[in-house]
Amino acid sequence: MDPIETISGKVSFLDRADVDTDQIMPKQFLKRVERTGFGEFLFYDWAKEPGWDLPVNPILVTGDNFGCGSSREHAPWGLQDYGFQTIVAPSFADIFYSNCTKIGLLPIAIDEQHCRALAQAGEGQVDLRAQEVRYRDTEGALVRVPFEIDPETRRRLLDGLDDIGVTLSHEDAIAAYEELRESSLASTPATTAL
Repeated sequence: MDPIETISGKVSFLDRADVDTDQIMPKQFLKRVERTGFGEFLFYDWAKEPGWDLPVNPILVTGDNFGCGSSREHAPWGLQDYGFQTIVAPSFADIFYSNCTKIGLLPIAIDEQHCRALAQAGEGQVDLRAQEVRYRDTEGALVRVPFEIDPETRRRLLDGLDDIGVTLSHEDAIAAYEELRESSLASTPATTAL
């Protein structure tokens, strides 16, 4: 996965709270295990509603409790495949949040007032290194909103490390352990079964 430091650009606004993963990616599209090709099915049922328009922008701002419901990984895959790089909301379901960070889709929790102001601004910036969301208010002043993120998750995203990448970063230690174990097994006398 690609390292994330700063995501800048226009904002798409989904003014809905309690959006569950079945609304993000309906169950009929869960028949594949690859991570690509799900963007076209994103919010599939809502996309049929008159007036539905969710432009592809780097930043998606949405309501409280985003990604609730089942723990399907396909929802973050669809959001990322559609073109979103970060999701900003007042809160996220825990498993959904974790699934996002594992694929390099950055979920950021800030209060609802700032979410709405960011959506109204129409564009902004999420700086993972500085742990800050930035946008301009209605008078043009720069607003800086700090956010919290687990230090290990932050490091992994900054370095572009998914679970396999983290494992490979310990490759030398793993090889040393395997070598020590092999030499230990080779020097242990064989026992006979009774």
